[in-house]
Amino acid sequence: MSPPAYIISRVADPIFGVFIGVSAAVMRINREEKEKGKTTQDIVEAARRRLGFATRS
Repeated sequence: MSPPAYIISRVADPIFGVFIGVSAAVMRINREEKEKGKTTQDIVEAARRRLGFATRS
């Protein structure tokens, strides 16, 4: 039986996978929102509001 093959390491592979998945989701959301006519700044502000990080003026 051969040892398992890892891309980076046993610990880093799952972290790398989550990073790639989150990045893909962010890129897709950004692309779809831009098709609706929103700017990147509008998208970032909406994300901050949804996550509870809204800036107070």
